[in-house]
Amino acid sequence: MKVLLVIDMQNDFIDGALGTEEAVKIVPRAVEKIKAFDGKIWATRDTHEENYLDTQEGKNLPVRHCIRGTKGWEICPEIQGLLKEEPIDKAAFGSMEVGRILKEYHERTEAIESVTLLGLCTDICVISNAMIVKASLPEVPVIVDASCCAGVTPKSHRRALDAMKACQIMVVGE
Repeated sequence: MKVLLVIDMQNDFIDGALGTEEAVKIVPRAVEKIKAFDGKIWATRDTHEENYLDTQEGKNLPVRHCIRGTKGWEICPEIQGLLKEEPIDKAAFGSMEVGRILKEYHERTEAIESVTLLGLCTDICVISNAMIVKASLPEVPVIVDASCCAGVTPKSHRRALDAMKACQIMVVGE
């Protein structure tokens, strides 16, 4: 069975507090990829609380975003409507919970043939989760669809793709 991980396709990362032109452009491609995907689909949702600016991340990135319950925290409507399961909330860039869920599913339910990631931001949350997946399932191919990802900047997006390639993560859609 194949798995698709939809990483943080939330309003704040698309056209909200941390949105970019590149992020807006990938939404239609991500929607098509999700619609065409034959396998299990899970999504993550960056989740912060009201005290975000007091956290380590908030001190390093002092832009309130993805505050639980706000419009910016929600998965964009075009994608939310395609998801069959509630997103996995995560308080950090990478989710150890995602790694645990995938490993448990692989060992107890059905063997995972591959895990493909798409989403935002390539250089922060996509790379973090791709590395967690790779560490959790080292013999399962991990794929990132670059055409359905956007970084903080085009340059940092490119750097992240190159870093993932160096870690034996297959990058497609370039």
